Amino acid sequence: MEQINILSQSSAIILTLVISITFLILGVIYSKKYQGLNNYLVANRSIGTFSLTTSLIASALGAWILFGPASAATWGGIGAVIGYALGTAFPLFILIYLGKKFRTSYPKGKSLIEVIRLRFGTKLFKLIMFLSIFYMTVFLIAEVTAVSILINYISGTALWITALIVVTSSLLYTLYGGLRASIFTDNIQFIVFGLLLLISFSYLILFNSNEFNFEFIKINKPHLLSSSYLPNFTAGLTFFIAVAATNLFHQGNWQRVYAAKNNKVLTNSLIISFIIIIPIVFFMGFSGLVASSQDLAIIPDLAFFSLLFKEQALMLSIIVLILAISLTVSSIDTLINAISSLIIIDGSKIIKFKGDYLKLSKQIIIILSLISFFVASKGLSILYLFLLADLFCCAAVLSVFYSFYSKSFNEKKAYISIIIGLIGGILLFPSPDFSKSLLVGIILPSQLFPAFISQSLLFCSFVVATFLPIISWRIK
Repeated sequence: MEQINILSQSSAIILTLVISITFLILGVIYSKKYQGLNNYLVANRSIGTFSLTTSLIASALGAWILFGPASAATWGGIGAVIGYALGTAFPLFILIYLGKKFRTSYPKGKSLIEVIRLRFGTKLFKLIMFLSIFYMTVFLIAEVTAVSILINYISGTALWITALIVVTSSLLYTLYGGLRASIFTDNIQFIVFGLLLLISFSYLILFNSNEFNFEFIKINKPHLLSSSYLPNFTAGLTFFIAVAATNLFHQGNWQRVYAAKNNKVLTNSLIISFIIIIPIVFFMGFSGLVASSQDLAIIPDLAFFSLLFKEQALMLSIIVLILAISLTVSSIDTLINAISSLIIIDGSKIIKFKGDYLKLSKQIIIILSLISFFVASKGLSILYLFLLADLFCCAAVLSVFYSFYSKSFNEKKAYISIIIGLIGGILLFPSPDFSKSLLVGIILPSQLFPAFISQSLLFCSFVVATFLPIISWRIK
């Protein structure tokens, strides 16, 4: 694993501890006066515009933005950058309409999964609950892994040390204070990482003043901007579909929909969040285009940092470390509370447990956090697992949300359509080396398929998983 060791290990560990413990103390102190299950789950449905906006943005933007968009841009071109930016923000736009509909139709609701159970019954709800928890667990692992790799990159600190500090501190205040603590710390984290992102962007442009433009990319890597470069379309659409679909199943977003003081607060917060998120993710992706234009041998995951650490400035590495931890903790606390809330609200419909479901949820969260810690400490790439989780969400997204606008759409039809989408998507979903899939190259020879399909398996699998379910909607 590549390292530049600008910071000493001891300095990095101390900084990580100080930042994480600060958020822990603030979260615990604030939430002491907001106890009770209603505060834990939906913050007593009393959150105003500023707090809801900053929390939505902080929850959406984790440490993944320092790696993902730039990495995707190095091979997916400008299409991947646009797809990533729109895919991240688009669910917030959709929630303007879905959120108000759900708050009106199910005013006492607390989660999407609960609403699905009330709309359909127990079979479909169990499938969607598994899908949602699986996705959020993968997201949790990804966040811990990302920040651990970054701090290892700038200081050589062992991955398990960062993972242990970040996971433990986030667990302590989130399991104590619930959504109230998560939203309060999100407000602070948004201000911190917002300022640090602006500083980082300023340094990025300063260090690369002659190259940070479309003209430089056009001269050195013209295909990344070319309309004839196929991945500009396939990667863009893949990331848009995958990221948008999965975020609609993120319980953290639905908690915040129900936590809003009223529909006006919800609408304003979602619109502002949508507007702010797009340029941030786009800028991060654009840095990948510039980095790959500068260096043909660039490591995709480190594209953003290869530009930022040209001068290897100590102060800049400290800024990036604080930025990364703030981004990570803001998304981790959301994920912890989101998974916990699902178990509290609907755990009794799946697990027969005589005790307190709040305690049970905390025990399950600790187990999932231990898994996250273990995987993150190994530094394994979880992109493939992330893509699989995305595929599951894509197979369900249209059927689930269409059902709330069609009275004739029953549980059986929804269940069948999702299974059809999953089967179609999995048949085309690429192997880990992206060279073949179950259908293309294993069941049938690759030569039987057009070159477009065999060369764009990931794209085809997501398109099929997302849109194939529509065919079954008219089956009686």
